[in-house]
Amino acid sequence: MAGTEPSTEPSTGPDTGPNIGPNIGPDLSAEPFGGAGSADGSTDKADKAEREAQREARRLERRAQRLAEKQAQEKAEREQERASRAVRVVDAPLASPAAHLGLLTVFRRGYLLRLLVRREISGRYANSFMGLFWSYINPLSQFFIYWFVMGEIIGAHKNVENYPVHVFSGMIVVHFFTETFGAGTRSIVQNKSIVRKMAMPREMFPVAAMLVSFYHVLPAGGILVIAAAATGWTPDPAMLLAVLLSLGIIMTLGTALALLFSVANVFFRDFGSAVSILTHFVRFGVPMIYTYEMVASKFGTFAHYYMLNPIASAVLLMQRAFWVGTTSDPAETLRVGMPHHLWLDGLGALGASLVLLVIAQLVFNKFENRIPERL
Repeated sequence: MAGTEPSTEPSTGPDTGPNIGPNIGPDLSAEPFGGAGSADGSTDKADKAEREAQREARRLERRAQRLAEKQAQEKAEREQERASRAVRVVDAPLASPAAHLGLLTVFRRGYLLRLLVRREISGRYANSFMGLFWSYINPLSQFFIYWFVMGEIIGAHKNVENYPVHVFSGMIVVHFFTETFGAGTRSIVQNKSIVRKMAMPREMFPVAAMLVSFYHVLPAGGILVIAAAATGWTPDPAMLLAVLLSLGIIMTLGTALALLFSVANVFFRDFGSAVSILTHFVRFGVPMIYTYEMVASKFGTFAHYYMLNPIASAVLLMQRAFWVGTTSDPAETLRVGMPHHLWLDGLGALGASLVLLVIAQLVFNKFENRIPERL
């Protein structure tokens, strides 16, 4: 019935509050004041920490990757270095590191030969005030000595026309030969520290000595040209050929003897002293301070044996180039003061010097491997 249903309308009595139904009371399951904000802050911190952890993990991963790449690169480099150091076994007979082609290899290694020549030249004038000027003083002093002693005191000027040019032409050739012979003989012993340490053709040292001697001949050649021109020198077409043939004989002969005596000087140092004595005889065994006319008048038909000396042919060829042209009658000087077969004698001297050079190379090759152990 209607009278028995409870009323849901709010009561308006003075002593009671509003009558709130059972569905409108406080919700005890709701969060207290400020609870939602705390949950959001905790979530943000957790996300931030997770991101930091992820970044740190990525950093560690990149660092580990870089370290792995570096270790791999170092390993590859070590393996490459180990492979480069590995000994390669070749099925071939053992060979000496020195050259087997002798003088041919010397001129193939032109850079090393130039270094040796520069070293010898700079070493000769080290701590010298006048330096290269000594190359002019030395031949000039010898020239004045021969000119004064032989020309003025002994009176060679009266018998030989333009005697100073005659002497100086021969003296250049003799000086070139004696310097090549003497320095080449001592060259290996003087450079023993290089011979012991470096695998190089040992023929290079006598050849370098020859080139250094030729370098010092050039100033004397300039003085000779000036002296000859001042005394009325009239050059002819054969002059240049005579100079080249003369220098070719001395270069070949000097190098051949330097090869022979340099290796002999390694085993017996007496050869160095013997060469110094032999060079004294060279100055008087060629027509330098005397003329070939004197030889021919003294020995007659046996004078051609005198021309078996290659240095004599070289001296006469140099005099043919410079001295003959300074005389008053060059044609008469050629007929009387020179051998009739001078050019054939010169070519024969050059051929004999080449044969001696081949023999010297063979002897040098035979004893070359024993040179380091005897130094």
